[in-house]
Amino acid sequence: MSRVLPIGVLVSGEGTTLDAIAEQVSGGHLPVHLALVVADRPHAPAIEKARRRGLPTLVLPSRGVPPEGWAQRLTEALRERGVELVVLAGFLTILPPSWVADWAGRAVNLHPSLLPRHGGPGLYGPRVHASVLAAGDRQTGATLHLVTPEVDRGPTIAQQRIDVRPGDTPASLRERLHPVEVELLASVLRRFADGELPLPYPDSRRSPGRRGATRETGG
Repeated sequence: MSRVLPIGVLVSGEGTTLDAIAEQVSGGHLPVHLALVVADRPHAPAIEKARRRGLPTLVLPSRGVPPEGWAQRLTEALRERGVELVVLAGFLTILPPSWVADWAGRAVNLHPSLLPRHGGPGLYGPRVHASVLAAGDRQTGATLHLVTPEVDRGPTIAQQRIDVRPGDTPASLRERLHPVEVELLASVLRRFADGELPLPYPDSRRSPGRRGATRETGG
């Protein structure tokens, strides 16, 4: 039986994924509680969308502040709200190792490519899709992975694929991939809530544990 899983969502940009997940939650289709939305940029559209929905929010700018102190404030805020799983949804601040250690197995990142391809520092948003097209890949997709100290290098929990079509642009790939990203994230959140996936989720490189299935779809 599903339980209601309290999650925190970290955002930096438009918040389209957050908005889509919030819509599923408000419609009773996803057994999670959006306990806190945190933005690292004061004027991120995502935080305004969260506020309009009445979600608990926090703006915690990361520029020009000591990373360790910033990370401690973030952890305190998440724990005060009872967060059990943290979701990075278009979050651009690189999290300090101390934060990653505190949330080991309880933080996941959604990335718009088939990692390990087209990931790492500097590859986010349209840059990812441009990299896919420049490489001539026939498929792209979305990856949900465990957050580890290495950017975009944590163990894959689940992936979903779409075909790259002739004439695709970064914008067209983004448009077609976005609903796939939302579906992938929602399905994994359900599996965490159901207990099918364990929390904390094990880093298979360090300890044995169950892995999430890779799911594929043409498009």
